[in-house]
Amino acid sequence: MTAFLAAVDRLADRLRALPQSRLRQGPAAEALALARALASRAQLLESPDTEPRTLPDAGVFVVADQLAVAGHDLAHALSGATPAGARRPATPEPVRAQAAEARALVESVRVRCGL
Repeated sequence: MTAFLAAVDRLADRLRALPQSRLRQGPAAEALALARALASRAQLLESPDTEPRTLPDAGVFVVADQLAVAGHDLAHALSGATPAGARRPATPEPVRAQAAEARALVESVRVRCGL
């Protein structure tokens, strides 16, 4: 989980450092798509019987924060600290696999964006 959160935070920090012109060249859209994917995964873990809500597009200057929040929400959901009645992984292995998969998504976006 630590590696996943470190990757999310590192990418969010790099996005915050980019000028508007660079964000509009693709990184903001990539980061928003990633944040939406992470948020959807967290929502499905926390409320498997509810359709995930779509994270809104709040603009290029907010996307780094949206990514950070979505990543931390997913880590929280994976850690088992979910609301009462929510589905929790039976063993640590599925959690590790999901965290590794999420980290791979973050890393692929980082590489595609050249960050």
